[in-house]
Amino acid sequence: MPLQIRYFAWLKQRTGVAAEEIDLPAEIKDVAALKAWLGRRHPRFAEACAAGGIVRCAVNHDYVEDDRTLLPGDEVAFFPPVTGG
Repeated sequence: MPLQIRYFAWLKQRTGVAAEEIDLPAEIKDVAALKAWLGRRHPRFAEACAAGGIVRCAVNHDYVEDDRTLLPGDEVAFFPPVTGG
């Protein structure tokens, strides 16, 4: 079952897509590994992730840390900081 990836706000521009579906490569076990893998596909996403604390991640609608284990079929969403106004 593929992993669903969603990008929000300016992360869509950095990746060039709002969403993508991938088969979870065997070497990707957690969010940190997924970010690194996606960063190789989308270098500007890697730049955003390199600025610690800028990109937040949710798995199945719950905010998680980078050590969160991923499973096939999970929905993973990446968010930049949200500002009010």
